[in-house]
Amino acid sequence: MQLSVRDVAKLLNVSEKTIYRWIRDGHIPAYRFQDQYRFSRTELLEWATARRIGIRPDVVDDPLDRDEEPPELAAAMAEGGIHYRITGATREEVLRSAVQVMRFPEGADRETVLRLFLAREELASTGIGDGIAIPHVRGPIVLHVERPLVYLCLLENPVEFGALDGLPVHSLFFLVCPTVRSHLRLLSRLTFCLRDPAFRAAVAKPAVREEILAEVRRVERALAEEPAA
Repeated sequence: MQLSVRDVAKLLNVSEKTIYRWIRDGHIPAYRFQDQYRFSRTELLEWATARRIGIRPDVVDDPLDRDEEPPELAAAMAEGGIHYRITGATREEVLRSAVQVMRFPEGADRETVLRLFLAREELASTGIGDGIAIPHVRGPIVLHVERPLVYLCLLENPVEFGALDGLPVHSLFFLVCPTVRSHLRLLSRLTFCLRDPAFRAAVAKPAVREEILAEVRRVERALAEEPAA
């Protein structure tokens, strides 16, 4: 289910008039379909994260998914792994190094995945600020994996990524999921965690693996304790 102008206005707590102005000015990603605007949940989450706009993960869930338990970010990060000292002096070099540490199913072509990442970066930077980027292809990476994987790649040296705040990037998050639904739900949890100062500080430090995962679990517990919207 895509979001309407009315849905997005409620999520962002602004007027529909403001949403239409942002669309007209090219400030928010939207698609025109049969004389109406629609919004991708994934792109809206990315857009909001880059601008420090908070959206609760459960709010952007499709109502049809509410009876399913969302995947846990901490578990997906433990599966994908936290990888230190990723080398490279340019955006392309660090993406290439990061792709090499990612576990893909047999038959998956790393070079093709890398080209998709690079093509997406040419459209617009995936740097969301504070030294963090969430590289992704135009659509979610959906592969034949048993469980969702989140890779945190910590760079040996910060690299210019063209982020909105102008800061070089020191940390990359990658999501590899078995379905589009699991990608969206994990992305929503990641963007929620990235609003937490202690979690961002642990990533920037960078802290040891268990400390970073402990921060993720703390934020996810807090999320579970909050009343659903």
